[in-house]
Amino acid sequence: MNRFSRMPFFVQLMLICAGAMMLPAAYGAAVSQHLASRSFFYAGILLATFSVLISIARFRSEATENRDTGKERDREGRNQLLVLLAAYTVLPVLLAVPFSESLPDTTFFNAYFEMVSALTTTGATVFEDPSRLPRTLHLWTALVAWLGGLFAWVTAIAVLAPLNLGGFEVISARAPIVGNAVASRTSQIVQVAAGPERLSRYTQRLFPVYFGLTLVLWFALAMSGSTPFVALCHAMSTMSTSGISPVGGLTGAQSGFGGELLVFAFLSLALSRKTFTVDQGGSDVKPLHRDSEVKIALALLVILPIILFARHWGGAMEIADQNDFSAAVNSLWGGVFMVMSFLTTTGFESSSWDTARLWSGLQAPGVLLLGLAVFGGGVATTAGGVKLLRLYALVRHGEREIEKLISPSSVGGAGARARRIRRQGAYVAWVYFMLFAMTIAVVMMALSLFGIHFEEAAVFTVSALTTTGPLVYFAAEVPFSYADLGTAPKAILAATMVLGRLEMLAIVALLNPEFWRR
Repeated sequence: MNRFSRMPFFVQLMLICAGAMMLPAAYGAAVSQHLASRSFFYAGILLATFSVLISIARFRSEATENRDTGKERDREGRNQLLVLLAAYTVLPVLLAVPFSESLPDTTFFNAYFEMVSALTTTGATVFEDPSRLPRTLHLWTALVAWLGGLFAWVTAIAVLAPLNLGGFEVISARAPIVGNAVASRTSQIVQVAAGPERLSRYTQRLFPVYFGLTLVLWFALAMSGSTPFVALCHAMSTMSTSGISPVGGLTGAQSGFGGELLVFAFLSLALSRKTFTVDQGGSDVKPLHRDSEVKIALALLVILPIILFARHWGGAMEIADQNDFSAAVNSLWGGVFMVMSFLTTTGFESSSWDTARLWSGLQAPGVLLLGLAVFGGGVATTAGGVKLLRLYALVRHGEREIEKLISPSSVGGAGARARRIRRQGAYVAWVYFMLFAMTIAVVMMALSLFGIHFEEAAVFTVSALTTTGPLVYFAAEVPFSYADLGTAPKAILAATMVLGRLEMLAIVALLNPEFWRR
């Protein structure tokens, strides 16, 4: 285990993926899908062999590298960000090999798009008919998304937090790592342990929690009426907030209201990092209900469903014989579930969502779902989007500005941490919002070059950038389809998914020339 933790992190990822391929290989053999079983087994063996050869070559040159330890530590942050970029762009090529071999009637690029979507926990798919894919490939896609969720958990705490990126810059007194001015301060953090050792330590700490919660949800969904296979895929998709389903969503799972309630409860883990961990060295450990992200999420979960319910109620009042109590309750639950689902960038649909529309005769408010996906979930969680912590900083800053307009001589209280969030935190949050908006504009212009109309380009862009793949089916009056796109738009959206998962500040850090200088 010690030798494994000393391997280059990308090699570790390759070995983990090779081991993961054995699971669909075994399942394919058990359900007599022999082509898929052989494809995953052979691909896993080849990838494991290739990884071992790289590890042997790495260990042979270890003595030479030890002489340059100081230089490597100076480049630690840059190297880790490069590994993250490679993991989301190069690793899907390896993951797509058994997928493509198991499905000969598709192109390799479609398989690559599926793997990028799964690894970034986006859940976008070009195979909209679930029956087109064998169950082995459904299991593989859900498994890749589940591993991508764990990868996002671990790297957010082990890589982005020490570099003061990924939302941690809002609550930190340090500036984000985008130049030499702050690189020296971060070197003290990354010198505590090398990147692979730190990632291995956090993986050992978080994996049991992640795995245990998935098992609990799998068992609970199976008990609520889903088949074991569908329950497993939905449990992994819920924990990773990918929204991937082998039956087209929760409506086809036959688990009913109980299944939706279970998924709703476990999606709450993506609202804040405090649901599964606490800040290292934090002196002000607060109850969960007092957490900044949880307070914003609870406000959205209360206010928006009430607005949706009032909207449907008003529409139902104009329709004769449609004003019944059961439809009203279903409408309210559908709104609550959809707000949670899209706030955590999952994209699961409640069976009550269609009931509410039939009750009132109104179309679903797609703009509201777009906005929820943009808000996103908590920092250092599997959710995408802008993150609730940045939204909280801007809200607090706005409140303080209103107070100053009313009482110019007033003094803002609540302590040094609150003042830092209202000032420096709100500043970097606003910078990120601007980068996010500019990225949306650039991607939409790129898609428009290939004949995609404005509304369609906006929905596809927000869906990819917020890692909310199913958003394209609900954000507009007419559902859009990834399968209708050409190769170039799919490539643009795949790159956008990687941007959305890595976040723009990390990309800015990599593009900054100062970050590459010693």
